[in-house]
Amino acid sequence: MQQRSSAQTVPALRPPPPQTDRTEAYLESLQILERLHRLLLDLVKDEFERLGRSDLTPVQALLIYNLGTSEVTAGELRSRGMYQGSNVSYNLKKLVELGYVHHERCDMDRRAVRVRLTQAGQEVRDCVAQLFARHAEGLDLSGVLDDPPIEAVNLQWRRVERFWAEQIRYIY
Repeated sequence: MQQRSSAQTVPALRPPPPQTDRTEAYLESLQILERLHRLLLDLVKDEFERLGRSDLTPVQALLIYNLGTSEVTAGELRSRGMYQGSNVSYNLKKLVELGYVHHERCDMDRRAVRVRLTQAGQEVRDCVAQLFARHAEGLDLSGVLDDPPIEAVNLQWRRVERFWAEQIRYIY
């Protein structure tokens, strides 16, 4: 019987990773995502403290940023998936009281309230936009956004988002 030399052996195909490895990697991703969100809130908080603005919470500042130039209802903010119902209602009420958001009843549906930023709200949005621009520039210069490309990472997260949304629809 002839023996094959090691150079002639056929390489074995790698088996797929065990499911537990995938589950652990998925759970690690969730933990990283959660930590990133908390760090984002801390970064916004630190920026506003640096600017001497203590009247807004980081969540409120992000709500202002995400509202942007739009005029929407609280329900539209919820349906975009940005905020929970009671959370957005409470924060919008506070932002109106603080003068960052203007609100008025819709002509067609008097139950609905449309909101948009005031001049003070636009200034807050600009502060957050400048913070994000500085971060993006620093990350870009450091190469962090290159491997894997941030666009590929975003595509992956959109797929996870779509999967989660389908899971929620399936439940109800």
